[in-house]
Amino acid sequence: MMPQSLATPRVKQFKTHSEQIALLRERGMLIESDSKAFRLLEQVNYYRLSGYWYSWRKLLETGERADSFIAGTTLADVVAVYMFDCKLREAVFTCLAPIELSVRSMLGHELGRIDPFAHLHPDSLGPVARASDGEGSSSGHQKCLERYEKELRASCEDFVAHHKKKYGGKLPIWAAVEVMDWGSLTFLYQLAPIGVRDTMAARVDLNAAQFGSWLKALNILRNYSAHHARMFNRVYAIKPRLPRKGRHPELDMIADVVNRIFGQLTLIQYLLFNLDLGNIALLPELLEQYPQVKPLPRSHLGMPNNWQENPLWATRTV
Repeated sequence: MMPQSLATPRVKQFKTHSEQIALLRERGMLIESDSKAFRLLEQVNYYRLSGYWYSWRKLLETGERADSFIAGTTLADVVAVYMFDCKLREAVFTCLAPIELSVRSMLGHELGRIDPFAHLHPDSLGPVARASDGEGSSSGHQKCLERYEKELRASCEDFVAHHKKKYGGKLPIWAAVEVMDWGSLTFLYQLAPIGVRDTMAARVDLNAAQFGSWLKALNILRNYSAHHARMFNRVYAIKPRLPRKGRHPELDMIADVVNRIFGQLTLIQYLLFNLDLGNIALLPELLEQYPQVKPLPRSHLGMPNNWQENPLWATRTV
């Protein structure tokens, strides 16, 4: 007998695109054109699409979802939501790009005031940089430095080659931030002295802890966008900290949905406004295009009915 560790794992039986279409019909999905459905499955993986038709599956008394679909489920409606999500990912990436560049500039500038090589010198950073998680573990600065050095080795930027030739590869902080990804920037922000974090957060009228939590949350959102993950109808792991109620009324609307996509998008709109960046009409105009399909009203995004009354979302292009 074959040892259990070497046995072939059980997997679902392979199905061709035609068989997948037949299975969807068997489960109650209305498919108008086999040729269009076949073409769709050639372009988009069946199991990627399954994340979008999940809400159309019948809900059992146990709270679980059946394989069969509710009456009236159409492939066209599923595709409409999928296409909206594709546009949403593109818009999020576009809107986050100038925010990321602004964070790079601010962090490099404020740390550079203290020490041109602040990222290399833990004594130039805050106490968190020198603290360790426990006996024998690396300090925050050591972890940040390891991450930075890996990014530096992988960089093909001309300015990196220039510094290697002229300065032995030792980049000042205002250049070093340009090889760091959003995650590394967020990590370095957490290690920075409180004065640096306060100065950066004040640019958007937040405190240091609030701004840091926003950077963490938006890093995850950016990664979802960059890696083509589903963004709509998702509960995000991190709940960013919000100012106390009434301080920023435009943020009060998302207090209960800050970890839903509408809450996350509202953070982006807030930063675009306060940093005077990007196209502040892009996300509002996209949300207006959300397909009105059952059983997925806008509330599945965390959007309240009066969302357009919020000054962050009332913006239109002229």
